[in-house]
Amino acid sequence: MGYALVVPWEHPDPKELSMRIRPRARRTAGVTAGLALAGLLAATATTAPASAAPAGTDPGHRVAAEYFPDPGGSGRTVEVPAAAPARKGAAAALSAAEAAVDGTVGGQAVTGPSDDRLDVVIIGDGYTADQQDDFHADATAKWADITALEPYKSYQGLFNVWTVDAVSHDSGISGDPGPDTVRDTALGSYFWCSGIERLICADIDKVAAYAAEAPAADLVVVIANSTKYGGAGYSGLQAEGHPFNGVSTLSSDHPSSSLIAAHEIGHSVGLLDDEYTYDEYGTWTGGEPGGINSTTYTPAQLTEKRAKWYRWLGQADPAGGTVGAYEGSAYYPLGLYRPTDSSIMRELSNTEFNLPGREAMIAGFYRAGNALSSAVDTGTAVGPGRRIAVKPADLGTAGHRPHRPGAATGLARIDLRWYVDGVEKVFARGRTSVTPASLGVRPDGRGHEVTAEAVDRTDAIRDPAVRALATDTLTWSVRATGHRR
Repeated sequence: MGYALVVPWEHPDPKELSMRIRPRARRTAGVTAGLALAGLLAATATTAPASAAPAGTDPGHRVAAEYFPDPGGSGRTVEVPAAAPARKGAAAALSAAEAAVDGTVGGQAVTGPSDDRLDVVIIGDGYTADQQDDFHADATAKWADITALEPYKSYQGLFNVWTVDAVSHDSGISGDPGPDTVRDTALGSYFWCSGIERLICADIDKVAAYAAEAPAADLVVVIANSTKYGGAGYSGLQAEGHPFNGVSTLSSDHPSSSLIAAHEIGHSVGLLDDEYTYDEYGTWTGGEPGGINSTTYTPAQLTEKRAKWYRWLGQADPAGGTVGAYEGSAYYPLGLYRPTDSSIMRELSNTEFNLPGREAMIAGFYRAGNALSSAVDTGTAVGPGRRIAVKPADLGTAGHRPHRPGAATGLARIDLRWYVDGVEKVFARGRTSVTPASLGVRPDGRGHEVTAEAVDRTDAIRDPAVRALATDTLTWSVRATGHRR
C-alpha cells in the first residue's frame, strides 16, 4: 500500500503505471472515454536528490522507499535493502501451536468478490501467538484511521480488507527503543533502516509470502508492534515479480503513523505525485510532466489548454484555500506547480486530498473495483419472467430511490438505472430487482436486451473520462419465448 509513485533512481516505463493495482474487468460502454483516461493517468518520474541517498553500504538488493522523518512533515526517498539484515543467532522455530496460528487469514471487511474489489492485506509483525488478538484490534484501528479520511470514507464499499496472522517469537520489533535492540520477528521489521531512526523496513520476500495467503493482494500494509513513530512506503515491487507494487509499513500505537499509509495509497491508487520539494532540485526544465497533480502551466494556460485540473480552478478546496497553480511540486521548487498550497501529498499535517487529488483517487478506486454485481449470469439468455437482482456497492444512493437508513453517506452517489434495448425505463430507477416483463419486454418473437447501469454521480468527479470509469453496466439477452428461466 505504500508505494512512492516516483522511483528515485530510474524512469519507469509508463506502461508499468497502469499495473500498480490489479485491474478489474470493466463492464461499461465507456471504452472511448476509458482510453482517454489512460492519458490522464500517465505519471511523471523524477530523480531523488543526492542528499536523500543512504549513507550506509548495506549489502544485497535494494529498492526504493519513502519515509516521513517527523509526524506531520514532508517525506524523503531513499534506497533500502529488500531483505532484513542478518540477526544475531538463529531464528527460533515455531512450536506446533504457534505454527497452527501462523498464516491464518481473516476477513476484516469483505464487501464483495475480489474480482470486483480493491483488496487490502494487513499483516502484523512483532506479535507473538498470544498477541494476535492485539494485532487484529490494531489492524481494525489503523484501517479506521485511514478510512476516516475522504475519499476513503465514502468508498469503503469498493475495498476488501484481509488480515494474515504472522506469529513472531518476540514481541515488538528491532530498533525499538534503540538501534542495538534486536528481536526475532516473522517479517524482520526494524527501525533505523539505512541508519534512519523513523524508517521501518521489513523483509519483502517474507511479506510477500504472508500476503500470498490472502485471496488477493492489491495493497499490502505491515503493522509493526510498537508505540514509536515510524513507517515507510516501498515502491516498484511489481518489477521485482510481486503481484502488488508496494508495501506500506507503520507502527501500531503511534497516532500519526496511519497518515503514512494514507499518503502512500495516494501514489499507488491515485497515481499522485509528491507535492513537496527539495531545494537541491532547483528548477524544472523539462516539458509538461505526466503527473496528475503537477504542471508547468499557469491557471490561464490550464484553462486555455483544457489541461489537468482546469475544471477545478477557483474552487474552495477541503485542503485549504482555492484550487490554482502553486509553485513547487514533484520535488522541484521552481518550474512546476501543484493544485493547492497544501494537501496530504505535500505534508502529513494536512489530512485532506485536494479536489484534483480526490478525483484521481476515486478514479483509482474504480479502476480496481466495480460498483455493480449480480448472481444472474449475463452470458446466458433469460426469459421475460426471470427475476434479475443486482447489488450496487454499498456507497451513497442517488436518483429517485429514497435514501436507505444506515446507507453510506458522503461523496459517492450511486445512481441505478435500467434500460431495454438502450431506452431507459425511468419508472425503474433505483430498483435492485426487476423482471424483463416488468420493464415492458414481451414474448414477441424478437430478441431484446436488458441493461442495469450504476453511475457514481458524485460532485467530486468533473472529468467525463473519470465519470465513465465510475460507470458500470450489466446486460442480459432476453429470449423471445415466454418460458421462464
